[in-house]
Amino acid sequence: MIFKNARVFRFTKPITIDPDQLEQKLRADQFKPCGPQETSRMGWASPLGNKGEYMVYAAGGCMLICLKKEEKILPGPVIKEMVEERCEDIETEQGRKVRKKEKDEIKEQIMLECLPKAFSRTKRTFAYLSPKDGFMVVDHATASVAEELASALRKSLGSLPVRPPVVQQAPAFTFTGWANETIDRPESITLGTKATLVDPSEEGGKISVDGIDLGSDEIRNHIDAGMQVTKISLGWDDSVKFVLNEELAITGLKFGETFQEKLDDVDADDALAKFDAAFGLMTLELSRMIPGLFEVLGGEDDSAIVTDLPATELTAYQKASESDDSGPAQPVDTPAQSDNLYPEVEMFVVDEQRASISGVQRKFKIGYNRAAHLVEELERRGVVSPAGNDGVREVLKAPAMAS
Repeated sequence: MIFKNARVFRFTKPITIDPDQLEQKLRADQFKPCGPQETSRMGWASPLGNKGEYMVYAAGGCMLICLKKEEKILPGPVIKEMVEERCEDIETEQGRKVRKKEKDEIKEQIMLECLPKAFSRTKRTFAYLSPKDGFMVVDHATASVAEELASALRKSLGSLPVRPPVVQQAPAFTFTGWANETIDRPESITLGTKATLVDPSEEGGKISVDGIDLGSDEIRNHIDAGMQVTKISLGWDDSVKFVLNEELAITGLKFGETFQEKLDDVDADDALAKFDAAFGLMTLELSRMIPGLFEVLGGEDDSAIVTDLPATELTAYQKASESDDSGPAQPVDTPAQSDNLYPEVEMFVVDEQRASISGVQRKFKIGYNRAAHLVEELERRGVVSPAGNDGVREVLKAPAMAS
């Protein structure tokens, strides 16, 4: 699961929902197909597709969700022709002209008649929530579609404290400064070859360029004439390439060679393992890039963000998501020690030589929190290593050593 776009929503205050709680909320609004007389319907579906059982896929402190929308396709020209034919019949039979109000009613009636026979078009929009990073990312280039998902999630949860990110300095000002070198460009940023320049005056004008050095005299001449760069292609830390606009919407995401090499190390025949690895690597990269990007754009305006709420106890999911820098895990009592599923989980992990919370969750059809406790117990007993920087755990026991 690799996003092509990233519409970021900033949490305005900390959220404490965990995957099991989110699963319960989304399942109540699970997608159901359109009824015979409905033009559209949307609801939550499994991010793993038709074979998935859960509404939430969780890994590395991030929760992936999918909004599914079905729309009935009624071709406008066909409906228009049918309306005209019916109006002509009325005018011929009754000797009177069909007025606009009646014509609209006829159109509505024809659409209702055609709906049961109409073709359907289904679209899926993906997003992931990262409470530890304080943001939600939607994989779509269009603001209206991203807002639609945020609204649907707000309705399912009852509350969703998010807003689009805001930075201290106008992004177009920074883009323009990088292009004409009036603003120092950070070492982590490289300019691409695509940009959109806009004349902010009333008469206006827009130029889109592609395949051009953005530091060239041609671009400088446009800027000297008063144009501003409102969209620009960039590289981040030699690891990600993308296009960024003045609304801070990221499109055309492309991850670098290191990302692909790590992904190639995963068994190509294991689709779920590939999914796990891709999502984990992507969210790790974006968790580094997004805050860094806001910083080089002048720093985030956090005036509307609450960070000093009263301390609350961390959920099991948040505890599992946080990195542990205190050294090897110490023997402590955990629910997994008395979990009668533990021997089967250990045997499964050792046989597969792969350990992930989501994998245990799928295999044994259990909730995320229970799976997280079981993996923590595997780590405590020395069966698996702590999670590395890329979120991957190494299985330390060979199959013959399983208990």
